[in-house]
Amino acid sequence: MPSHYDLESFSTDYFDARDKFLSACSSQPGHLRRFQHSLLAGDNQPLSTEVFWLGEKQVSKVLVIISATHGVEGFCGSAAQINWLRHAPMPTGDTAVLFVHALNPFGFAHLRRVNEDNVDLNRNFIDFSDSPVNLGYRELADVLLPEHWSDANEKSAMQTINDYRKLYGQRKTEEAVSSGQYEYPQGLFYGGATSTWSRQVVETVMREFDLVNRQRVAVVDIHSGLGPYGYGEVISDHPPGSKAATLAKRWFGDSVTEPALGTSTSVPKLGLLDYAWHKALGDRGCYITLEFGTYSLDTLFQVLRKENYFWHRDPETRQLSHPIRQQIRDYFYPDKKDWQEMVLFRSEQVLTQALDGLAGND
Repeated sequence: MPSHYDLESFSTDYFDARDKFLSACSSQPGHLRRFQHSLLAGDNQPLSTEVFWLGEKQVSKVLVIISATHGVEGFCGSAAQINWLRHAPMPTGDTAVLFVHALNPFGFAHLRRVNEDNVDLNRNFIDFSDSPVNLGYRELADVLLPEHWSDANEKSAMQTINDYRKLYGQRKTEEAVSSGQYEYPQGLFYGGATSTWSRQVVETVMREFDLVNRQRVAVVDIHSGLGPYGYGEVISDHPPGSKAATLAKRWFGDSVTEPALGTSTSVPKLGLLDYAWHKALGDRGCYITLEFGTYSLDTLFQVLRKENYFWHRDPETRQLSHPIRQQIRDYFYPDKKDWQEMVLFRSEQVLTQALDGLAGND
């Protein structure tokens, strides 16, 4: 395991993160695969997702570590991957580690949770011939993305949301806003109308690295922005009581939470990346989200609503130097030593649990 917590593993932006990740990979005898995005960012710099296989090819057990499913949340996941590559020993025995760095490079580079089409990748994994309907979001859509942003409109919007909360409760309000919706392409938590580039990357990775035929696979998808400041919550969206849910609890301990049982800071959601892995792996492994808390849920919704409004209504706010971009960065990535240390400590702990679980006889 890593011998210490290297705060230099954290990066200033997407391009810095990619450079650090590639540098860390270059010192290891692994196999690098690059997925080039069709869009450019910054000063016409290319965007890409890097996938790095560390270990022997013909192993039966694999740990998959994913960062930046939600773009701007990639600061913590990337740092955890870089820290591990810099300080962990080579995997031994019958186990390999697969790093998926910056799954959503557009969002990471532009400091957005979503991709180039305003799609939340963690709502994109559905059958689009039968897209679900979120009636709660439909009721709140006009205030979540108003026609005009003003202090008066904002006060009215918050009153509408609070009235909805009083009528249906906090949990149902969170589900209405954030569980995923497929009707409003410029809205929040939009799951898309078709398979995204990043979803296709995931499906290609599963095939090329033959993950569906491995004996055991553990997936750790690293996020930030939900829950108590600095705490890394291990979230299992496997069906409660299933073999995979039981395996997750055995490997990661009593701190595992389950949205379906109401024990998590997260509510149940539609179209999660989890579900693609659930289908691919069956009972042969488990998928957990490692979610690092930052600030309050009310602040989260306020920041996301404001950022989303101005992204669509005012092109000037797309500049990385704009205060709104800094606000979204600060919410999902508190650039503070204490938070960074907690991220690296908990990441090491959870990744070690995953490797120990894979090494066992479960």
